[in-house]
Amino acid sequence: MSDAPPSSPLSQTPLRSARESARFNLWRIRFLLFGLILLAGVTVFLTNSFLTDRFTETTRNRAELRLALYSGNILSELRRNAIVPQLLARDPALIGALNSSDFSTSTQRLISFVEEIGAASIMLLDREGRSVAATDRNRLQSLHRNNAYFVDALRSNDTVFSVMQRESGGYSFSYSRRVESSGDVLGIVVVEVDLQKFERAWAGISDAVLVTNSEGTIILSTEPRWRGLMEEDALQRQPPSGAISRALQATADWRALPGDAYFRGESVMRTQARVLFRGWQMASFTSYASVRERVNGVLALEIMGFAILLALAFYFLNRKTAVRMAVFQRESAELRQLNIRLQREVAEREKVQETLAVAEQTLAQSSKLAALGEMSAAVSHELNQPLAAMKTYLAGAKLLVGRGRPDEALASFQRIDDLIGRMGAITRQLKSYARKSGDEFAPVNLGDALASSLSMMEPQLRQRQVEINKAVPQEPVVVMADRVRIEQVMINLLRNALDATKSVKDPQVDVLLAAGETAILTVRDNGQGIEDLDALFEPFYTTKQPGDGVGLGLAISSGIVNDLGGRMTARNAAQGGAVFEIRLPILHEDGAEIAKPAAE
Repeated sequence: MSDAPPSSPLSQTPLRSARESARFNLWRIRFLLFGLILLAGVTVFLTNSFLTDRFTETTRNRAELRLALYSGNILSELRRNAIVPQLLARDPALIGALNSSDFSTSTQRLISFVEEIGAASIMLLDREGRSVAATDRNRLQSLHRNNAYFVDALRSNDTVFSVMQRESGGYSFSYSRRVESSGDVLGIVVVEVDLQKFERAWAGISDAVLVTNSEGTIILSTEPRWRGLMEEDALQRQPPSGAISRALQATADWRALPGDAYFRGESVMRTQARVLFRGWQMASFTSYASVRERVNGVLALEIMGFAILLALAFYFLNRKTAVRMAVFQRESAELRQLNIRLQREVAEREKVQETLAVAEQTLAQSSKLAALGEMSAAVSHELNQPLAAMKTYLAGAKLLVGRGRPDEALASFQRIDDLIGRMGAITRQLKSYARKSGDEFAPVNLGDALASSLSMMEPQLRQRQVEINKAVPQEPVVVMADRVRIEQVMINLLRNALDATKSVKDPQVDVLLAAGETAILTVRDNGQGIEDLDALFEPFYTTKQPGDGVGLGLAISSGIVNDLGGRMTARNAAQGGAVFEIRLPILHEDGAEIAKPAAE
C-alpha cells in the first residue's frame, strides 16, 4: 500500500489547464495549416488563370508577328519578280534573237539574268509557244501554247501573273509578258517566281503554315498533302499524327479559340493574316504545348514555395535549424528555375544573332557582286587593250623569226609576257574582291587596302576621266579588321563618288588617309552633295534611278564599320560635294587597339 496522500482537486487544476492549452495550440496549428493550404490552392488557381491568358496572348502575338513577316517576304518576292518580264521584253538581244531565229546565246543570257534576280527559272517562247531559250535546258523545244501564262500574255498588253498546278505536286508561280517589235508579237517571256524557298524555310519551325488563294485553295504549305485542297478538306485528309494534327481534326471554330483551349484537348491555335496580293490568305497553327510548359513552370515554382512554407511550419515547431534548411532549399530551387530561364533566353538571343550575321553577310556579298557587275564593262575594255597589243607583238615576232632575227623576236615575246602578267593582276584583284569575307580579324594596312581598291576601280575611273587626289602617310596605318570587308567599304565609297560626279564637267575625288588617335579615311567629291543626310544610311534609301541601285551599299558599309568598332559619317562640303569619313581604332605596335572613335 502506498503512503502517499490522495490527490486533491486543487492539485489537478494545473494539469487540466496544461491539457486544455495543448489542445488549443493543436487546433490553432491545424487551423493555420488548413489556411495555408487553402491560400496555396487559391493562389495557384488565380496564377494559372492569369498566366494562361497572358502567355496565350503572347504566343498569339508572336504568331501574328511571324505571319506578318512571312506575308511581307512573299509580297516582296512577288513584287521583285513582277518587273523582270517588262525589262526582258525590252532587251535588244532577245528581240534580235526572235527576229533572226538565232537563239545560240539566248539561253546563256537568260541564265545570267536568273542568277541576278533569284528567280526559279526564265523561258523565252516564240509565237507558236515553243521554248526557244530557257534556264532549265530540259525545257528547251517544249510546247507551252495551251498554258495560261502563254495564252493570257498573248491577249494582254501588260505583265500577266499565272498560277499552275504541277503534275508532281505543288504549284508554279510565274509572270509572263509578250515581246513586241514594231507592233508585231514576236514571243513571250516567262519568269517563274521561286516561292517554294519559303516552304523550305517554314519547315524548320514548329508551326504549320499554309497560304490560300482567293478561292480558298491551298497553294503553299509546310504539309505537302494539303496543297491543292480547300482548308477543310486538308484538315480531314491529314492523319492524326502528333499534337497539331489531333487538334486540327478536333477543333471546329479556329477564330473563337479561348485562352484555356488546351484544357479541353485543343493543343494548337490558328492565326490568320492577309497577303496583300490577289486576295491571298495566310494561316499558321501554333502549338499550345509551349504555353502549358511555361505556365506549369511557374505553377511548379509556386507549389514548391508553398511546400517549403509547410515544411518551415513543421520544422519551426521542432527546431530553428530546420527553418534555415527550408529557406536554403527554397532559394536553391528558385535559382535553378531562374538559371534555366536565363539559359533559354541566352540560347534564343544567340540564335537570333547568328541569323542576323548570316543575313548581313549575304547582303554584303550581294553588294560586292553588284559592284563587280558594274565594273565588268570597264574591266573588259582594260583587258582588250593588252590583247590587241599581244596580237600586234605576235605578228611582229612571226615576221622577225621568218627573217632570221630571233633576238628581236624574243624581245617581243617578253613584252607579251609582261602584258599577260598585267591581265593576271587585274583578274586576281577581281577574284580577291569577289570571295566571301571571313569571321576572323587580322592586322590590315589601310594604305595597302586603299591601293588595292583604287586599282580595282582604275578602269572605271579612267573611263570616266575622274581626277583622283590621294594623300597617304608614309608610315603604315594598321587596324584590326577583315581586309575583304575593308576593301568593300572603300569601293562602295568610291563608287558613290563616281556616281555623284556624273553630271560634273571636271570630276574630282579626293582620298585622304590620316593617323592620330584613330585611323581616319576621308573620301570627298565635287558632285551635287547629299539631299537627305538623316536617311542616308538607312537600308534601301537611294537617289539613283530605278535599276541603278537598291540603296544597300552605304547601309552595308556603315554596318561593317560599326562591326569593326568604328564610325562612318557623312556631310556636305562647304565648297560643294559630299564628304564621307571613316574612323577606326588604330592598332598599336604591340597589337593593342589604342583608341576607339567617340560616339556622338
